[in-house]
Amino acid sequence: MDTLKIRLYGDPVLREKAQPVDRVDAGVKRILAAMLRTMYAAEGVGLAGPQVGVLKCLVVIDVGEGPLELINPEIIAREGTQDGVEGCLSLPGLVGDVVRSEKVTVRALDARGREREIVGEGLLARALQHEIDHLDGILFVDKARNLRPAQSEGEMDEGQGGR
Repeated sequence: MDTLKIRLYGDPVLREKAQPVDRVDAGVKRILAAMLRTMYAAEGVGLAGPQVGVLKCLVVIDVGEGPLELINPEIIAREGTQDGVEGCLSLPGLVGDVVRSEKVTVRALDARGREREIVGEGLLARALQHEIDHLDGILFVDKARNLRPAQSEGEMDEGQGGR
């Protein structure tokens, strides 16, 4: 597997609910690796299974602190709120302002099948929430205010909390 095709807004798969992964096996690991390659090639910070046509609860994220590969992620705690600009690889060139929790705790399995808890703040919290929304068929445009074309690369960098 090289890179995967990113599904764009309007593709019905983006509105479907992803299914939990029953078993972490070589196939799941291959999909996660391909998702990471796809995310990096597209210069994003996060990607969820449905965005590449895989209706499984799989998420990859890298906000500059190294890659996270998450299986069956769920938010188990939230604190505070933050308002920020978001974009999405499935809606290229579009950004909007989205209110999210400032800090989240997520429980998930890693690529080895071990349970983990990740505490994310700031951009990581935003990316976690954005990608987990994808698993429920929710897109950032469903929550965004002031949707607009991305005016500059700087705005996309600022808004990459969930690309």
